[in-house]
Order: sequence, then structure tokens, then C-alpha cells
Amino acid sequence: MELAGITRDGLADYLARQLDHFFPDGVETRSGIARDLGEALGRLNRCINAVKMWPQDRFHYLHSEQNTIFLAYLANTVWRNRQDATLATKLFYLNKTLNGFHCFYDTDLPERFFVGHSLGIVLVRLKYPEYFAIYQNCTVGKNHGAAPTLEEGIVMYPGSAIIGDCHVGARSTIAQGCSLIDADSPGNCLVFNADRKPVFKAPKQDILADLFRL
Repeated sequence: MELAGITRDGLADYLARQLDHFFPDGVETRSGIARDLGEALGRLNRCINAVKMWPQDRFHYLHSEQNTIFLAYLANTVWRNRQDATLATKLFYLNKTLNGFHCFYDTDLPERFFVGHSLGIVLVRLKYPEYFAIYQNCTVGKNHGAAPTLEEGIVMYPGSAIIGDCHVGARSTIAQGCSLIDADSPGNCLVFNADRKPVFKAPKQDILADLFRL
């Protein structure tokens, strides 16, 4: 994968300087970053190549949505390879600080994943499905300890939420401002709210095909 505007060593240096700036505790971070950087970039490359609007095999470290996904992958890779909680936590907080993206480092994000404007996204610990797309100010969360189950191909438009004991069927698109709270979606539908209840409509176009290389 091409790294636009920076080398791989330069990217490791850049991240280490960011972490040292925000967390000046004297704990060395660059070697840990470098150890897992290649694997995280490999995951990112597969993700970028799945998103239709992004040029394939190219990552720019100043592309905020790609950077959001990259930092989430790197934090998760650091954790699952070495259980380095200190470095993984710093990367999690860096992503939250720079991009407004709250997704803890032990969360399994899919390889085919799209973030459209990262600000205000909160993702509870789940195994997220492939072809998952999410926009700004969205939440996937628990209610009274119950977490949602998501099938493949979920799209969450700005300000939507999936909370609690929900089973969201494949190819469900949650409309802007819509909330599913302890409610299911049958899949292959657009989900709206009417009188505080979910309403399901047949989509007029293949929304996933607009976002992803399927």
C-alpha cells in the first residue's frame, strides 16, 4: 500500500510524537508502534480497498476518516498481539481526541468498514459485521446489560442509534435520527421512527453497493 506524504518509519515517528505530546509520562512508545504497524496497515489496506469512494491501495495519514480506522486497527492489533494495555489505551485516547471516535481497543472491527465523518461515534464492545458503515453522532450501545446483535451490511446514518436487546438483520439501513432500542429489524430494509416505533420500508436502491466494492 502506498503511504501518501510519509514513509512507514516516518509514520511510526509521527505517531510516537503525538502520543508523547498528549501523554508525557516518559514511557517509550515507538518500538511498540513499529512492531505492529505493518499488520495494522495490512488490515487498513483491505478496508480501504473495500470502500468504493477511496482510491485503492493508498492511505493518507491526514485523511481523517481513514486515520480513524487506522488508529482503531492499530490499537486493536497492539492489544490482541501483545496485550500492551498502556500503548493500546493511548492509541484509543488519541483516536478519541483527534477524531471523536470512542471504540475501545479490544473491540473487533470488520475488515470492510466505512466511517463517514467520525465525530461523536460511540461503539460498544461487539464483534461488528462485515460491510458496516457508520456516520457522525451514532451510537451502538447496551441497555440494562443487553447488547445488540448485528448481521452483515448495516448502515447507520447520522444521529442514529442501536441500543440494547436488538437483532438487526442483514442489509438494514438505519435512517438519520432513528433509534432502535430493544427492537429488531428484519433486514433488507430502511428503518425509520414513527410514533416512537420503528417502521420498515423496502429500499429503492442498493445502499451497500453505493458505499462498498461488494
